[in-house]
Amino acid sequence: MTEPLRSADIQLIQRLIPHRYPFLLVDRVVDIDGYQSARGIKNVTMNEPHFQGHFPGKPIMPGVTIVEAMAQSAAVMVGTALGMEDKEFLIYFMSIDSCKFRRMVIPGDVLELKVETVRGRPGGKVWKFMGVAEVAGELAAQAEFTAMLDLAGEQAG
Repeated sequence: MTEPLRSADIQLIQRLIPHRYPFLLVDRVVDIDGYQSARGIKNVTMNEPHFQGHFPGKPIMPGVTIVEAMAQSAAVMVGTALGMEDKEFLIYFMSIDSCKFRRMVIPGDVLELKVETVRGRPGGKVWKFMGVAEVAGELAAQAEFTAMLDLAGEQAG
């Protein structure tokens, strides 16, 4: 018998990761299947500060923020699976590979961030993920990224 898929609303997301406005880039994470896969949801709005300068008159979500939204979705997935609510838990990028952008993401879009664990295990510090960002089923971006978990002060410096 399989466990039901979990989800994280904005309140749970804020209990798992330290990101806050203007850098909290995921509104919900659904279909959390342990630490194997999940789907983040980002409602893109004109109110976001990066649209003031990227670009005036033609607002486009910066590609780096799309990849960051993928990483935040992965962090919520892993944090949920490992029971990291209300604990000091950070996840740092180590690498971003095979990153490609295929479609502009603009205000009004709903960005779906599908993340899968390629390598990682409970108790392990280094995790690798594959992420795909879509708008209405159309590929917007994709990347492989590696991250390191930092649990409450274990990282020096």
